[in-house]
Amino acid sequence: MDRRQFLVTTGALSTLGFAGCGGDPAGDGRSDTPDSGPDAGGASGSPGRATPTPAETPATDGTEPSPGGGTPTPDRPSGIYVQTFRERMSMQGTATSGDYAFALMFTVPHTFWTVTGSEVSKTTIEDGDSLHLMATVWDPETRTVLPDTGLSVEITRDGSLVSQEVIYPMLSQPMGFHYGGNFSLDGDGTYTATLGVGGTTVRRTGAFADRFGDPASVEIPLTFTAATREEVATRPFDRGGQPGALRPMDASFPQSVVPAPTDLPGTVRGEAMADDARFVVTTLDSPPAGVDGDGPYLAVSARTRYSGYVLPAMALDATLTRDGGAVFEGPLRRTLDPDLRYHYGATLDGIESGDELTLSVATVPQIARHEGYETAFRQMGDVSVTF
Repeated sequence: MDRRQFLVTTGALSTLGFAGCGGDPAGDGRSDTPDSGPDAGGASGSPGRATPTPAETPATDGTEPSPGGGTPTPDRPSGIYVQTFRERMSMQGTATSGDYAFALMFTVPHTFWTVTGSEVSKTTIEDGDSLHLMATVWDPETRTVLPDTGLSVEITRDGSLVSQEVIYPMLSQPMGFHYGGNFSLDGDGTYTATLGVGGTTVRRTGAFADRFGDPASVEIPLTFTAATREEVATRPFDRGGQPGALRPMDASFPQSVVPAPTDLPGTVRGEAMADDARFVVTTLDSPPAGVDGDGPYLAVSARTRYSGYVLPAMALDATLTRDGGAVFEGPLRRTLDPDLRYHYGATLDGIESGDELTLSVATVPQIARHEGYETAFRQMGDVSVTF
């Protein structure tokens, strides 16, 4: 199924650009993410700061929310729902270093939900928070977004340290996977943001086998003034709360949309859904370079239900049964491949028609969620695909 079948596309309806994180900062209907569509053109902000143009129609797949979703917050539906706000962001710049490219932007401070194991905790805005900083990291050669690198931010002004912390891996409706956090600044002015990543511990295969193992950092100017603050704003979105999600924003940097099933290599065996996460199962005749074994390779691509954003940082187990007996049983390893992208994979001894694959989520995605995602991907029951 092509990703465009998940999305309802419309023309641009305004020239607002939107930020990439969602939340309900004060419980008053304000929210913190923008909505933009892939067919929308970019509007100009201040020089060098292109802000995406939104499209109002949320993405849906024509079905109702899946039952058995996570426990909803008060007045919030279970599973993925359209966030209740629209918001603009201020694009600050991009830079490259070694194997990595970076983009930095900010919007107003956010409320978001963090995940530790199976526990979900609400992070609220604190007194003194100046902005919500967001960063994306990708491979400049293939434009593949790189989860599981970790990202630290050091903010300085005139050589003096203002703030330093490791920010959260996050998921939002317009931006997909990225890193973000709230920061307090020392008033208006120009700062320097140093973004740093460590080498990923995720298995890399194919052309990625010898890449992304080393740390890297870049410096990007951060301008916090009346002019850049005018670039960010929020307003309610009256379609918020309905099943669906805002469409991916129109951005100059890559987003974490994974390949559509028809674009995955190998033989696509089918797909299943658990708590609004889609699992697309494909098999290759042999494993990618860098994977031990010489049998068929099982790859499971996990993505959000509507927009097809990657769902990283899960512990995913698989059982392959044939004639009532298990022929494979074990964990699937988090893997980054230039063709399969981020997926969960293992080598099998063999595959036959009629084999049944059962997927079990041992640990839900360990990423923070913004509004519209905070009640999804929390109670993910077993799902099966028959080959």
